[in-house]
Amino acid sequence: MIIERIPCGVFQANCYVVGSENSGKGIVIDPAGDVDKIMKIVYEHELTIEYIILTHGHGDHIGGLLELKDKTKAPILIHSLDKDMLMNKEINLSNQMPMEPVEINPDKTVEDGETLALDDFEINIIHTPGHTPGSISIKIDKTIFTGDTLFKGSIGRTDLIGGSYDDIIDSINKKLVKYDNDVTIFSGHGPSSTIGIEKSTNPFIKKS
Repeated sequence: MIIERIPCGVFQANCYVVGSENSGKGIVIDPAGDVDKIMKIVYEHELTIEYIILTHGHGDHIGGLLELKDKTKAPILIHSLDKDMLMNKEINLSNQMPMEPVEINPDKTVEDGETLALDDFEINIIHTPGHTPGSISIKIDKTIFTGDTLFKGSIGRTDLIGGSYDDIIDSINKKLVKYDNDVTIFSGHGPSSTIGIEKSTNPFIKKS
C-alpha cells in the first residue's frame, strides 16, 4: 500500500495520498491546499483517485478541496454530521483563514461502520466525534488516519463550534485504543505514532 504524507495549506495540515500498488486506484484524505504537490504524488504513483475523504469539515483541512475535485473528478465524502459545516464558510471557518473560502455540497456522506472497497483494500469509517460532531477516523489495514482527533502525545482542540471534550475523550478511549499496539496512526497535524506508543505516553488516554 502506498501512503504519502503532504503537509500543506495555510496551517500545514497533513494531507494523505493512499493507493494500491496493484490496481493503481487511490484516495486523498484532507486536501488542505497545495494541490500541485498532491497531484505530483498522484502522478508519480500513476494513481486514479476514487474518493476524496474528509476527516472533518474545518477550513484548514479543505483549502485545496475545490481544485482537487476539479482535477480528479473524484467524489467528496464526509460524515453526515459535518455536511452542513462543509457547505457553510462561516461554520467551517474558511472565511476567517488566509485562503479562498470553501463552500461545497459533498457527493456522499458516510456513517460509522461503513466500509468502502478499493480493490485490494478496505476503507473502514470510524465515527470519532469531539473535535467536530462528524469527525471520523479512517482505518485501512494496520493504519488509522485520525484527523484532528488523536495526535502524537495529544488530542484535537474542542473549543470550536460543535466541539466536545467529553466526546473526543470517549472517541479515543472507546473507539481507537482498542486496536492492536502495532497499528500506525497518521494524524491531521504532526508526526505519526502507534496505538501502543499512545497508550503508554499520551496523557489523555486512560490507563487500563
